[in-house]
Amino acid sequence: MSTHKLFFAGSGGQGILLMGQMITYAAMLEDKSATFLPSYGPEMRGGTANCTVVVSDKPVSCPLIYEADAVVAMNLPSLLKFESRVKPGDAMLLNTSILDQRPTRTDINVCEVAVNEIAMELGNIRTANMVMLGAVVRTTGVVSQESIEKVMHKIFTGKKAELIGLNTKAFEYWKK
Repeated sequence: MSTHKLFFAGSGGQGILLMGQMITYAAMLEDKSATFLPSYGPEMRGGTANCTVVVSDKPVSCPLIYEADAVVAMNLPSLLKFESRVKPGDAMLLNTSILDQRPTRTDINVCEVAVNEIAMELGNIRTANMVMLGAVVRTTGVVSQESIEKVMHKIFTGKKAELIGLNTKAFEYWKK
């Protein structure tokens, strides 16, 4: 039996909630139990956004988490506020494109990802969250890469379907 507790945080418009939703949907495709609990400020872009995701082989009784196996910090306020949520020995993933500070704790594993630079290299800054999502999936093993790619085909429909190839490329960047 395994349970993964993940926490994503950043600014509105950075795709924080989408990352959490995609892992939740991928977990459901894998017949795992999953919860997704979003939280965001009143602003659509620029405000705060965070979410918790719990994925388990057994039923999840509560979506709240106080300690996470992995915390994603896409901006400085998120690093400062949520560094304490990482369980000792577990992972904090940082968007080093924006963050010039590092965690103060020495008992966690820090994964530095220059998501904005990678997204620009791939041709679209809006894929930065998919770069980070790839790092999260590879760091934690919470769901398979194949399940995330199936989810992309389910949620990127209509006009957004044109972005599947680019989003897949961004997600797979960490295979290098």
